[in-house]
Amino acid sequence: MTAPAPHDNRKVLGRLSLPERNFIAEALRAETVGGVLLLVAAVSALIWANTAGGSYESVRGFHIGPGSLGLDLSIQHWAADGLLAVFFFVAGIELKRELVAGDLRDPKAAALPVVAALCGMAVPALVYFLTNTVGGGSLDGWAVPTATDIAFALAVLAVIGTALPSALRAFLLTLAVVDDLFAILIIAVFFTSDLNFAALGGAVLGLAVFWLLLRKRVRGWYIYVPLALAIWGLMYNSGIHATIAGVAMGLMLRCHKEDESEEHSPGEHVEHLVRPLSAGLAVPLFALFSAGVVVSGGALGDVFTRPETLGVVLGLVVGKAVGIFGGTWLAAHFTKAELNEDLAWPDVFAVASLAGIGFTVSLLIGELAFTEDPLLTDEIKAAVLTGSLIAAVFSGILLKMRNTKYRKLCEDEERDDDLDGIPDIYEMDKPDYHLRMAAIYEKKAAEHRRLAEVSGGERKDGNGPA
Repeated sequence: MTAPAPHDNRKVLGRLSLPERNFIAEALRAETVGGVLLLVAAVSALIWANTAGGSYESVRGFHIGPGSLGLDLSIQHWAADGLLAVFFFVAGIELKRELVAGDLRDPKAAALPVVAALCGMAVPALVYFLTNTVGGGSLDGWAVPTATDIAFALAVLAVIGTALPSALRAFLLTLAVVDDLFAILIIAVFFTSDLNFAALGGAVLGLAVFWLLLRKRVRGWYIYVPLALAIWGLMYNSGIHATIAGVAMGLMLRCHKEDESEEHSPGEHVEHLVRPLSAGLAVPLFALFSAGVVVSGGALGDVFTRPETLGVVLGLVVGKAVGIFGGTWLAAHFTKAELNEDLAWPDVFAVASLAGIGFTVSLLIGELAFTEDPLLTDEIKAAVLTGSLIAAVFSGILLKMRNTKYRKLCEDEERDDDLDGIPDIYEMDKPDYHLRMAAIYEKKAAEHRRLAEVSGGERKDGNGPA
């Protein structure tokens, strides 16, 4: 076991600090469970849409809600605009935490994942643009292949049984957080319909009250939940996508501890409570009512022949891998950063390929981009599913090839021979750790000497084995 390198912003995929590692491990456990549920929901939607006649379309097209408030929405719209607001609320908290307490708080440390994420969005958009320019397709879907679905990616890792060192997991999570930020900006800027300034003013006023209550340390879910629902409803009626309300409220939460008496910041506490709801209910239900597309030989053929759908597939499979890997390599090259000695550049490419799994936000943007063409919307969804599946298989093969190495790294990260609750790899520079380990080995050595003397005595008496 080698001693860990000190935290260094010039190290690409260097070892995380222990608090950051523990936080990410806890967050990713919830995302992994949610990702498996997401996978189950997506498969269920496909089976339901292709085996139960028109019942799938009837259910997701069923309208419910108070029409007087402008909220007489279909089940599908409730899932996309309502449930995904919970998902983006959690994304807002994650982003705030990364900016004030995580890797993104230091501009030098943040440069690499931000550049990688930007390239990982720009190159897929460019691939889509070129494919549709050459093929004469619509350019409206340029943003569809730009998103990464961290939960689905982790579900793939869980299903294929691939270990992934914490540095690579943190890199993937940071990419997804930055990815979500720019996806939010894309939705807000490019998919805003005619504005209702009265409703928008009401939403802004509601957000101001939300912020003021947080600053005054007012507590009570019975205050914040009704206020959040009111803000969401006003945002929906304003013409700005309603999920932006979730992001705005998530960004307002305090995500740093003011003193040592606080075990967790308010943002971390709320995220801990809401993440299971987001990962275990909101996102899977969105997938259930959005991923159901009728699959046939002709439809699958169209995915690879129609420029819009081919652009999505190529953007996810090729654009994401090339963009993230290229952005990481360029950022490391120009900053003269060194890659973590435990990893290699093929590991970065494998994770970049895994980021090609763009499910939840890609489906949402696909619905927004082609809302006037339901047939093309379904074909775009089929392209998202196809591209994500190809990216999952390709990255799974690459990661499996290095799985033995990854498992050893994970075991080293978890080993705690002195049983003090801190992985040994984080204590190599602490004299107390080495003294504890010396005492443990001396005790074991004394026991072995005692056993040797007992065994020797038995042989002299003729009672031991020949």
